[in-house]
Amino acid sequence: MSAKTGTLYLVPAPLDFGCDTQAPLQDGLPSATLQTAARLTHWVCENAKSTRAYLKRIDAIHPLATSLQQQQITELPREVHKKGDHGDKGSTPFDARPLLAAALNGQDIGLVSEAGMPAVADPGSSVVRAAHDLGLRVVPLVGPVSLLLALAASGLNGQNFAFVGYLPQDGQERTQRIKELEGIALRTGQTQLFIETPYRNPALWQALVQTLQPHTRLALAGGLTLPQAHIQSQLVRQWRQQPTPPDNRTPFVFALGR
Repeated sequence: MSAKTGTLYLVPAPLDFGCDTQAPLQDGLPSATLQTAARLTHWVCENAKSTRAYLKRIDAIHPLATSLQQQQITELPREVHKKGDHGDKGSTPFDARPLLAAALNGQDIGLVSEAGMPAVADPGSSVVRAAHDLGLRVVPLVGPVSLLLALAASGLNGQNFAFVGYLPQDGQERTQRIKELEGIALRTGQTQLFIETPYRNPALWQALVQTLQPHTRLALAGGLTLPQAHIQSQLVRQWRQQPTPPDNRTPFVFALGR
C-alpha cells in the first residue's frame, strides 16, 4: 500500500434519525469520532441529505475542514439499498472500488449511514470490501450500534445471536418466517434480531404476539440513546395481557428468544 493513499473511516451516526427529537451529539458519540469526522472532506453515504444534516450538527461542535457546500458527498446507488451489497436476490455484487478513487489519490474518506454504524444493518459493506481489495486502511470509529444496544438491554442470549434483517411483508410469509425464527431460537438458544420500516412496526408487532408461543420472550427497543427510549422485554403471554404496540414513527429493533 502506498504511503500516499488515504484511509476509509467508518463514521457512526446518531440513532435519532427519524425520531421526533434529537439528542446532543456528544451524548452518543465520543469527541474523537466527531473530530475525525470534522476533518474529512470526502464521503460515501446512504443519503446525501441526511449526511449534510449530520455534518451541520458536527460543525456546530467542531468546525468542518471545508464548508458544507465544498464537501464531496457521493451516494451509494439505490440498487444497493434495494438488493444489498453482496448479490442478494440474484443481483450482481456491487463493485464500490470506483467510489474510492479519491483515497487512492491520498484523500481520507468517510463512510456514513443514516443512523448507527455503516455496513451493520445498513448499506456500506461493499465499500469496506472494496477498500480492503484496494489495499486501503480501514478504521471503524466508536459510536452507537442499535442492534447491540437492543440485545444488551433485552435479557436474551448475548453469547449466541443472529441478525436476520427484515421479515417478509406478505402476511402468510411473515407468519411462516416468525415460526422459523422461533424454532431456531427455542431449539438452539440463539437470539433472533430483526428490524422493520417504522410505519410497519404495529403490524409486525401484532403478528409476533399472535404467532409466537406464550413462553417465548419478545423484546423491542426504540429511540435508543434518547431520553424517551422505549425498551421492554417479556414473555409473549405477558404481551398479550398488556398490548402496547410500538409507534409507527420510531425505528425499533425486535428480538426473540428464550
